[in-house]
Amino acid sequence: MLVVSIPQYVQGLTNAKIDLTTTDAETLYTAPSNADFNQSVINSIIVANDSGSSSTITVTLTGDGLNGTGAVTNHTFALFQVKSIDANTTVELLTKDLILNAGEIIKVTAANADRLHVIASIQEYAVVRTPQSAL
Repeated sequence: MLVVSIPQYVQGLTNAKIDLTTTDAETLYTAPSNADFNQSVINSIIVANDSGSSSTITVTLTGDGLNGTGAVTNHTFALFQVKSIDANTTVELLTKDLILNAGEIIKVTAANADRLHVIASIQEYAVVRTPQSAL
């Protein structure tokens, strides 16, 4: 994804991966907040349940947003709330790209430990083009 009014360059392609061995909220990915990076695009979030029992997952985004009075504050926003993942199945959660601004955090929480694996495919964009010779 390229915003034509702002010069941006794909700086990196990566996968964020986590094996949810706990029922605590775990950070899957934090968008870089270095001055050279200004956005990340999550193209895919895949959740695989490798157990014989179903489970659920909650996915949240933490970052600045508007509160009830219209003021900008740091909040946690639910992307998927207690999404059911059947036994021995894989589910693609996103149907469209998800854009993250610098410093925003995606966290995942499993209802049951040792059942779910999560993989996100991510493009990181920079405001400065890296010369080919640096690659």
